[in-house]
Amino acid sequence: MKPNSRNEVRSALSACTGGLATTGLFSLVINLLMLASPLYMMQVYDRVLTSHSQDTLIALSVLVIGLLVVMGILELIRSRILVRVGSRIERRLDGRVFESLVSRSIRGTESNDDQPLRDLRSLREFLSGPGPFAFFDSPWVPVYIGVIYLLHPVLALVAAAGALFLFSVALLNNAWTRRPLGQAGQRFTEGDVMAGAGQRNAEVLRAMGMLGGLRRRWLMRQRDGLQHQARASDRAGLLTATSKTGRLILQAAILGFGAALVIEEAITPGAMIAASIILGRALAPVEQAIGQWRSFIGARTAYARLGGLLDEHPQAERRMSLPRAKSFLEVEKVHAGPPESRRPVVSALNFSLLAGEALAVIGPSASGKSSLARLLVGVWQPQRGALRLDGVALDQWDPRELGPQIGYLPQDVELFEGSVAENIARLDEDADPEAIVTAAKLAGCHSMILDLPDGYNTAIGENGSKLSGGQRQRIGLARALFGDPFLVVLDEPNANLDADGDCALGDAIREMKRRGLIVVVMAHRPSAIEAADKLLVLRGGRQQAFGPKDEVLAATTQPLPASTNGNVATLPRRKQS
Repeated sequence: MKPNSRNEVRSALSACTGGLATTGLFSLVINLLMLASPLYMMQVYDRVLTSHSQDTLIALSVLVIGLLVVMGILELIRSRILVRVGSRIERRLDGRVFESLVSRSIRGTESNDDQPLRDLRSLREFLSGPGPFAFFDSPWVPVYIGVIYLLHPVLALVAAAGALFLFSVALLNNAWTRRPLGQAGQRFTEGDVMAGAGQRNAEVLRAMGMLGGLRRRWLMRQRDGLQHQARASDRAGLLTATSKTGRLILQAAILGFGAALVIEEAITPGAMIAASIILGRALAPVEQAIGQWRSFIGARTAYARLGGLLDEHPQAERRMSLPRAKSFLEVEKVHAGPPESRRPVVSALNFSLLAGEALAVIGPSASGKSSLARLLVGVWQPQRGALRLDGVALDQWDPRELGPQIGYLPQDVELFEGSVAENIARLDEDADPEAIVTAAKLAGCHSMILDLPDGYNTAIGENGSKLSGGQRQRIGLARALFGDPFLVVLDEPNANLDADGDCALGDAIREMKRRGLIVVVMAHRPSAIEAADKLLVLRGGRQQAFGPKDEVLAATTQPLPASTNGNVATLPRRKQS
């Protein structure tokens, strides 16, 4: 049974228990040393001023300065410990959060939302900031009130009433600002997603005059978010002002009561001043908690969201290593659809391929060709039936071992920021340069790459923005062929290719067959099926025909003509009996 992934965030915090415990110990010493200043003040008023003893004053001053220096050093160390605690938690979770974010994109939910990464940063920034100090210092409020009680019970009663008042303000702050802050965060997140989509489609927006419409939609969410945030900030500001005003009133009240007790000779003037200073220290954590409440709410929300994300996408179990596939691909009565859907998009798929065979998949738009590609490479899992390589279901392979055995060229080719070589090598920093060149030559793009300004070291920009569509597709093909994969799935690989690229693709398919690879090509152009041995016809997500290419074509009522742009115009249909 897989462990509850919510415990991953909790276990990351538990791994830092030592640092948090050390911070708590330092907080204990720091809060004890905080009493040095008021006690020094009381001794000066009650002993030094009455005895006129300079030696006593010097001794007390040296002692209190030494204690305050130690306290300052401990404060610095405590702050650095929390910074490292926050960094350690992020290091333990960042890889898992990134993997879960990608897995969520595969499922087609919130694929453009990087909120989990912001949540992780929010959690780390809270733990590294001043917020936790309020929680480490708050348990000392009763201790400070107890010290004031030793000076006089009436002063302790005033201090307790003040602390209770500020605690009530803190709780009201939570109840009053939680909802508008959540609504503001949701609107800002929606706006960020929309802005990201605008950046990716900037050319379309400018060319077709859509910028104004998208801008209005973005501004609506931005203004709505600002309105909710302003409401929360107004409420928080009111409560912060109330707490500050209340604290000043309490400071005045304890001085007033202290003065009355001094007049009655119930306490000394030094005790009155000491009580006022200790009260200020007792109320500081509460006031600090009110000021940091928004950060605390954000961190708590981030903690809950991260736990939910990791619970939804648990860490893959390490599987036993299996021999590389080298014999056959088998698709047996498979029904499949998107991970978040129970309705199959492709159904009744039943075919098999041997090493060295190439399959062309044809069909009209929305017939399920891209869905079949996602199924074959393991992005989608069968809802019914089985998909096997050498008799082993894809979900039984360790993903880290299955990935190098699969080459995939999606319909929309996206490259990563970096060099041409890094993209062909699948971002493997230890990739063999000879293997990179071999893949490029097999894809027929070696000469094209050498013509680039820096050859294989050419920086292609974000998403390959410095390359043409055809160049991106050919480099994507080289990436699919890198590492000598056994199964290569190409989804409309010649969509952006010119005549030379088309020829290079045909040569690449024939060479892959010669090397004993299984090649599956989703095709719209007749040139893509020339090198195929077998043909699979899809219509409405269902398998209409499968078999040797010539037999499937011969079984149709008409040949496979091409439209003027080279696309398949008419798909094969079975003869009517």
